[in-house]
Amino acid sequence: MPLAFESALELLFADPNIGRDAVYIADGGAPVLVRVVARRADAISDFADARLWSETTRIDLRVAEVPNPRPGDRIEIEGDAFLIQGE
Repeated sequence: MPLAFESALELLFADPNIGRDAVYIADGGAPVLVRVVARRADAISDFADARLWSETTRIDLRVAEVPNPRPGDRIEIEGDAFLIQGE
């Protein structure tokens, strides 16, 4: 990874307005303190003749901290728990 890009990512994760402390728990593993960027945008999906609104949360992790996240692993941010559903 180019140094400039890596430095920019480090700044984003370190920024207190963007990055958050979290606990990553691999399925059956020990808790690990990590830094994450959480995006909580609403999603609108079409289903037949209806439009469905749902809250979504997408969480970015650094590969240096979590090299192999898997579905079933958990992330806890400020008391809220999120289950990894995809990569």
